[in-house]
Amino acid sequence: MTTIQHTSIKEKTEMNHRHRIKTIISGQTADRCGFWLGNPHNDSWPRLHRYFGTSTEEQLRLQLNDDMRWICPQFYEDSYLDPGGIELFDSGLDRKKHARPPLADCTEVAQVNDFPWPNPKYLNFDACLNDLKEAGDVYRMSGFWTCFYHNIMDLLGMEEYMVKMYTHPEVVEAITDHVCQFYYEANEHFFAAAKNLVDAFFFGNDFGTQLSLICSPDHFRRFIMPWFKQFTMQGRRHGLQVILHSCGSVFEVIEDLIEAGVDCLHPLQAKAANMDAQTLTRHFKGRITFLGGIDTQELLTNGTPSQVREEVRRVKALLGPNLIVSPSHEAILPNVPPENVEAMAIEAIRP
Repeated sequence: MTTIQHTSIKEKTEMNHRHRIKTIISGQTADRCGFWLGNPHNDSWPRLHRYFGTSTEEQLRLQLNDDMRWICPQFYEDSYLDPGGIELFDSGLDRKKHARPPLADCTEVAQVNDFPWPNPKYLNFDACLNDLKEAGDVYRMSGFWTCFYHNIMDLLGMEEYMVKMYTHPEVVEAITDHVCQFYYEANEHFFAAAKNLVDAFFFGNDFGTQLSLICSPDHFRRFIMPWFKQFTMQGRRHGLQVILHSCGSVFEVIEDLIEAGVDCLHPLQAKAANMDAQTLTRHFKGRITFLGGIDTQELLTNGTPSQVREEVRRVKALLGPNLIVSPSHEAILPNVPPENVEAMAIEAIRP
């Protein structure tokens, strides 16, 4: 095992992790490309700790020169304290409680309005704000995950969601408004409380499949983009950089995302259609920052460390310098050898 010297870059420059990523996402040139380990699956941590000789997540991230921390208020069990014990979108998200999604048979806007929607007044940010305060010089991604696309799928069912875009568009719009209004108010409260503790509004909706968007580009622009633009503008209004997470192929609407105000796109699912580094470079380099791009479907799971290092060099040459190297899916699974994680991290931080 090679020990990564996380002080080596600091000895050569005054640019700390936080400054580096802000610089990269703003479109300027930093001392090197950024690096984010991602958010490994819970089952992956024991193997990573054994290999790297660490005992905590923060120790490992420091050893890998990880520039970023994702500190999301929804990570905390006490972030929403409804006196009735209802969780956020509980009746729509907990599949154990429903044989059929609760709004699947909804055909009237009045039925949507009568649904028990969550209330922002029951939000609690204490634990999240404390972790943000203790984060150190790292770049902090935060804000509610704002996964409205998936929440609507859970409330309607994926098939019903797509069908009702044609048959009952007013119902889809009404559900979208209720879900998104909650997130908008939640983010308003959170950003006001967090102030300068947060660097980026990081939120996620998996809009793509391996081949294309889940819905058509026309439906995406009608049903998704109006609120999506409100969220990107919300982040910018609070002085934050905006990072979008979307797995799958979103190539068809990257132009729309840039126009809407997205500063950085994650995770660049390398094997999805038109999401490879060469295609993204040809169409969008210099107009948006890229975060991700190191393939987890084949390379990180089955490749050798030398192959991983070679691919990181290739992706950096194409997408850099405004690139943050990271896996093409942030939840590194237990089948990814730690040796390959190490190789990715070492090559990522080379100037």
